[in-house]
Amino acid sequence: MATVMQKIKDIEDEMARTQKNKATAHHLGLLKAKLAKLRRELLTPTSKGGGGGAGEGFDVTKSGDARVGLVGFPSVGKSTLLNKLTGTFSEVAAYEFTTLTCIPGVIMYKGAKIQLLDLPGIIEGAKDGKGRGRQVISTARTCNVILIVLDAIKPITHKRLIEKELEGFGIRLNKTPPNLTFRRKDKGGINFTSTVTNTNLDLETVKAICSEYRIHNADVSLRYDATADDLIDVIEGSRIYMPCIYVVNKIDQITLEELEILDKLPHYCPISAHLEWNLDGLLEMIWEYLDLVRIYTKPKGLNPDYEDPVIVSSKKKTVEDFCNRIHKDMEHELEDEDVVQIIKKV
Repeated sequence: MATVMQKIKDIEDEMARTQKNKATAHHLGLLKAKLAKLRRELLTPTSKGGGGGAGEGFDVTKSGDARVGLVGFPSVGKSTLLNKLTGTFSEVAAYEFTTLTCIPGVIMYKGAKIQLLDLPGIIEGAKDGKGRGRQVISTARTCNVILIVLDAIKPITHKRLIEKELEGFGIRLNKTPPNLTFRRKDKGGINFTSTVTNTNLDLETVKAICSEYRIHNADVSLRYDATADDLIDVIEGSRIYMPCIYVVNKIDQITLEELEILDKLPHYCPISAHLEWNLDGLLEMIWEYLDLVRIYTKPKGLNPDYEDPVIVSSKKKTVEDFCNRIHKDMEHELEDEDVVQIIKKV
């Protein structure tokens, strides 16, 4: 582990020293590919005892209709927020690193059971194996939505630091997969085509990245101005694209002018967990970002059951998807709050 971490540091130092221009683009692309491979090794170590498993308290069974993870620096109020939203007890104190294990709770909202995980405070350098950051981020990868909890009275630079940690382990926040095609082939070398003008990638950079992965024959086709990081993400194939809400806590401790500045942040929700300000707004935003659909069932001869809907993803909302929840097979797209009656012949 220490050797991998040192290699990561050496590469990052070299990247910091290298001027960014067309002449160095292929070299930087090669370094980024090496970095991605090393960080993957940290996430899934192969050697015995090389980092271990998830760790005590991290083996939380996924339950309910969706999973939401709370991530943030120590003492930003994650435990208080979990307490207010779910009623689950999580020890709260005014010192750092209170939460040492992953504490699950359940929110009942609009008929859905949403599992909320209070993850231990993430620290800078977690993506490089420091502290318990690797376990924290590994668990975060299993979530449907991430809440990055920020302290309104601390620098907003914490936002970027946490994003860097999550991105280091392949979590892409509020992004869609790169719109490029990468296809391996048996012969013919590296074929690079694009339908747009490229300012980041050229054939030499593409070849340098592919060579790091020992790929000598492939077709790469771009439909937008992609970067070296985008190509690496596609080759790695293990990236998680996840909605994220930036929950700025303790807004009762800042001025109205400061709050107006924070309002310019995208994907932002201001709250005070302690005073329970805007928790309803946060829940509504979580529901929006989870992008779930409620389907009501109708027992034969009875009115539709509006109290206990079947929850499906908006991306998987055919009747077949609905029936897979009750082990059946049909086709038809469903909309939010549709009523479904299924009659089974005896």
